[in-house]
Amino acid sequence: MGIIFAVLIFGTLILVHEFGHYLLAKLSGIVVLEFSLGMGPRLCSIERGGTRYSLKLFPFGGSCQMLGEDMADLQEGSFGSKSVWKRIAVVAAGPLFNFLLALGMAVILVGSIGWDEPIILGVYEDYPACEAGMQAGDVITSINGKKIDLYREVSEYIDMHQDILSSGKAIPVTWQRGEEKYTAELTPKDNGSGRYILGIQGTSSFRVKGGLRQTLRHSVLEVRYAVTTVIRGLQMIGRRQVTVDDMAGPVGIAGMIGETYQESKPDGMFYVWINMLNIAILLSANLGVVNLLPLPALDGGRLLFLLIEALRRKRMDPELEGKIHLVGMLLLLALMAVIMGNDIRRLFV
Repeated sequence: MGIIFAVLIFGTLILVHEFGHYLLAKLSGIVVLEFSLGMGPRLCSIERGGTRYSLKLFPFGGSCQMLGEDMADLQEGSFGSKSVWKRIAVVAAGPLFNFLLALGMAVILVGSIGWDEPIILGVYEDYPACEAGMQAGDVITSINGKKIDLYREVSEYIDMHQDILSSGKAIPVTWQRGEEKYTAELTPKDNGSGRYILGIQGTSSFRVKGGLRQTLRHSVLEVRYAVTTVIRGLQMIGRRQVTVDDMAGPVGIAGMIGETYQESKPDGMFYVWINMLNIAILLSANLGVVNLLPLPALDGGRLLFLLIEALRRKRMDPELEGKIHLVGMLLLLALMAVIMGNDIRRLFV
């Protein structure tokens, strides 16, 4: 059953991404030669209105093949024949649709179980939060200048900023109790294991629900949290805090989905679906963010060339751009092969 959920999640994310390209291409008058779900050999296909719709063997991928994507072809209906702004819209639509999908799923998630309000459930004695007078029921609104909307952001700040917390410097914390707001300078304290904490007790499992307006607001916050989580992960890669060996590809993610399914199954199918939604929101945000990176072969790389064209008011050399994207694609495939190899190796460890 876990593999079925993995295929459904991957298939939906990719289908929506490619549908974004497809829809904007059609609206811009660009001929779409093939719209496919999956990669590799075709399992089946049908042709309608000059477009072949295909289902392919391997479910981890998809494509929206447009006429003249290399921009060397300027015949009527080709990608290159359209204005630079139309081409930008077509390329950007894929990642945008992933963010919209994440938002739609977040509305379902938040509407079903609510959101994790940053409410304090208690404080530990002899720790800064207790000494500052914080109490159960207080709502944390900011830590060290960072606005807090979800309890996960409290936990994440503690986990990701141990360098700041262990420096011995006091940090400002703001919280609300009823209509009153309080601010205090708290100096984090070692909990005995080398981890510096404020002494706040809470959990992201404690959730509250509200009306439509609050649900929509917190759905946006849910997507924002997913996007910032992805960006923070990319920053950790850039700082070499995370290596290729720590990354997971489709095989590893499918394994994680399977494990989540097995852990959620005893609680009932409702919680299985809720946890699958959580994973899908993060993966959809991941797909959107990663595709916007200004790297060759990715949507972000194509957008970079198109933005340069818009500024120069002159087309880039399509042959040179094609070569750059080809090199980027080869490097991307090599990276994916390494990551997939690590995923498979972990299965036998």
